[in-house]
This record gives sequence, structure tokens and C-alpha cells, in this order.
Amino acid sequence: MFLEPQETMPQTSVVFASILGPSCSGQGQPGMGERGGGAGGSGDLIFQEGRLISGSLEALMEHLVPTVDYYPDRTYIFTFLLSSRVFIPPHDLLARVGQICLEQRQQLEAGSEKAKLKSFSAKIVQLLKEWTEAFPYDFQDEKAMAELKAITHRVTQCDEENGTVKKAISQMTQSLLLSLAARSQLQELREKLRSPAMDKGPVLKAKPPAAQKDILGVCCDPLVLAQQLTHIELERVSSIHPEDLMQIVSHMDSRDKHRCRGDLTKTYSLEAYDNWFNCLSMLVATEVCRVVKKKHRTRMLEFFIDVARECFNIGNFNSMMAIISGMNLSPVARLKKTWSKVKTAKFDVLEHHMDPSSNFCNYRTALQGATQRSQMANSSREKIVIPVFNLFVKDIYFLHKIHTNHLPNGHINFKKFWEISRQIHEFMTWTQVECPFEKDKKIQSYLLTAPIYSEEALFIASFESEGPENHMEKDSWKTLRTTLLNRA
Repeated sequence: MFLEPQETMPQTSVVFASILGPSCSGQGQPGMGERGGGAGGSGDLIFQEGRLISGSLEALMEHLVPTVDYYPDRTYIFTFLLSSRVFIPPHDLLARVGQICLEQRQQLEAGSEKAKLKSFSAKIVQLLKEWTEAFPYDFQDEKAMAELKAITHRVTQCDEENGTVKKAISQMTQSLLLSLAARSQLQELREKLRSPAMDKGPVLKAKPPAAQKDILGVCCDPLVLAQQLTHIELERVSSIHPEDLMQIVSHMDSRDKHRCRGDLTKTYSLEAYDNWFNCLSMLVATEVCRVVKKKHRTRMLEFFIDVARECFNIGNFNSMMAIISGMNLSPVARLKKTWSKVKTAKFDVLEHHMDPSSNFCNYRTALQGATQRSQMANSSREKIVIPVFNLFVKDIYFLHKIHTNHLPNGHINFKKFWEISRQIHEFMTWTQVECPFEKDKKIQSYLLTAPIYSEEALFIASFESEGPENHMEKDSWKTLRTTLLNRA
């Protein structure tokens, strides 16, 4: 069985590129009441079977703010803080929260109820603590930090006796500054890291040096390589945050006049992780195409098939898909004489799992199985779930496209944002798993820095290994030769 060549080399997905443009769950705290369906302000909240499904932006904001007898469910806090940026910038939301707090505080002060005032202040600090922990990036904005200081200053005025509120605010602020500093350092590190070198590939009929290193010379154990790929995946995906993923929605939504457009720095981690997939695919193709002897190419293909299989067993679907994509690229897939020597039964099983028919039904079944295993896991190894990132992005994209932000009555369609938030929260849970495999610096260095061939170089290497077989390939080969001779 031969693989049908694909038309193009792997690139950042079209959907992903178009989205980015040119450039915690839990139960409510014990003893906390539930704010009623009528939230006041500019509109009511609508509940269905006890679940909030819609409301005006003003009512949703009021539902976020605690009262003496009420504290919002933590799932609601996460969902609203995440989704609100589609409609209002975080610093503006924080300013509105501050106004609502001030109004409630003034009512309590008028009643001279110090105990209730202290209780209310403690809940406000708790809300701000959850906000700064879940979305610290919201506070890198000077306006947001100024609003945070203004709110915390007001709530500390009732804490003159024992200073417990002041202490909580101090701890919250310190943790926030540490989080922002850590992200800033990570951003600087990313900018220093260069992309894998792009090798111009072989000159016509020139053999590579005999001592040229390949992946098998660095690691010949498929399981070990799969574990190192998983290590890299978890390191890279851990730099993605919930608000980064919400850019998928806010960047593409042009109908909302007050949407939070976000900034392109927030999409960097998404693009970098997506580019990692493309680089891995190209590395696989490079490793196969640059091998001169057919016997060794066969071994290389079988090795990567085994690596992809081990990735599947671990739950690392992203690396698995990248490897399969690399072997399905035209320069590799057209090597029919090489593929005829490969035992493709294992590869056929892998392709079955990644069959795109019925919206990748087989993959989604496998992902569900890995998710269930993770939820019941007793060890870190069983907790690993790394989904195919491009498919996850597309799921969020289409979920946003098929459901409107607003209902006919003008309410925000909060039911839609519950689902988007659920999927993002599940993804974030997967990213927080600590990698149980020991890091091998030598193998990782090769995977991250080994030169990869350009599309042109891959075709040259492929044609030199197995000559063109039809008119289309002959024309392509002739064009490549002419281009190289002209450069020389």
C-alpha cells in the first residue's frame, strides 16, 4: 500500500492563521448565597434548570461582584472573566467592578454595619485574588494595575483593627508581581531562541558526508524519543494561558463594537506552539529524504512509525499527528520503492486513528479514552493528554462561528461561553501535568536545533533517491534542476 502524495508542505493551518489575523472550576464556597435571577442594572439574568444561560453585560458584571450574603460560583468567575474580554477590555471591567464595590460599600457604611463591611471587603479581596491568579496577564496594563490599587485601597479602610485584609492584599500583590515577572522573563527567553536552521539541502548528485549525524545516531529507541517529544510538548504548551486561547474568539469577532481586540503578543505562544508542529513534520521528512541508501530509508520510516505509535500510547496526539504528517508529505510519500519495503501494518493503524472522515471521529474517540484515563490516573504517566492543537483551535473557532454572541433580546449568549470556557479549562488542565520522563538534553537539543530541509531541498533529495516516475514529476524535477543551475 502506497501513500498518496499531498499537494503542499505543512504550514500553520489556514484556519489558525485567519483567526490570528495579520499581524477554576469548583463549587461555590460554603455559606455563600446565590444572587437572584434579577440582577438589576440594565437587564436580568436568565437561568435554565439552575444554570445561567444569558444576560446583559451589566447584569453579568453585577453577578460577578460579591455581596454580604453572596459569593459567585468559581466556575462562573473563571467563565465570565475569560469570556468578558470579547466585549470589554479587562481594565474597563475592573473599573466597573470597582464602581459596583464602591456603591455597595457606601450602602454598608450608611448602615454603620462594621461586621458586614469587613465580611464584604474580605470577599472582594478573595475575588481579586482569584482574578489575579487565573489571569495575571490582565494586570500588566497600567490602567488595570491602577484600578486594582484603587479598589484595594478602598477595602483596606475598614481594616484598621487587625490588618487581615491588608495582609491578604499584600500577599496577593506580591504573587501577582512574581507571576508578571516570570512571564516577562519567559517572553525574553522565547525571543532569544532561534528557529531551527533551514538547510538548503543537497547540491545535485552530491552525497552527504559519511559522518553526518541523523536521529538514529542520537536515539534509536522509539519509546525514549516519544518521551522526549512529550517533554518538549508539555514545556511548550505550558506557556499557553486561557486568555491566549480566547484570542481565537476575540481576534476574529469584528461585529462587536466593544470587543477586546487583544494584542498580538498574546498570540505569540499560540503561533510558537503551532510552528513546533510544522517543524517536527519537516524534521521527520528531512530525516527520511536525506538518507541515501534505500535500506536505511526503510529503517528510518519504520523507526518513525514506532515513535508515532509510542506517542499514541503515551497520549501525545500532537507529536503523533506531526510525525504522520511528515511521512505523508509529497517528497516522502512518493518514495514508492522505499515504502514497498516498509511493514506498513502499524502505520495503517495510526492513519486509521487520524482518519479525517466524520470530523476525525476515530481520533476524538481515542482522545476521550485518554481523557478518561487521565481523570482516573494514579500516576503522572497516565495523566498525559496532549491533543492535536490545530484541531482544538478549529473546534473553538467553529463553536464560536455557529453560535452568536448575542441573542435576539440583546442578551449575551452565555450558554455559548460556558461551552468555550469548559473546553479551554479542560485543555488547561492537560497543560498542567508534570512530565514524568527524565529530560535528555542531547536528544532534545537535536530535535530542536537539527537543520531541516526547505520544501525545495526535500524534493531534490527525494528525486535523487528515486527518480521521477510521471510527467508531472519530471517537469518538477526539470524546474528544480534549472533553478539550482541558475543559482550556481
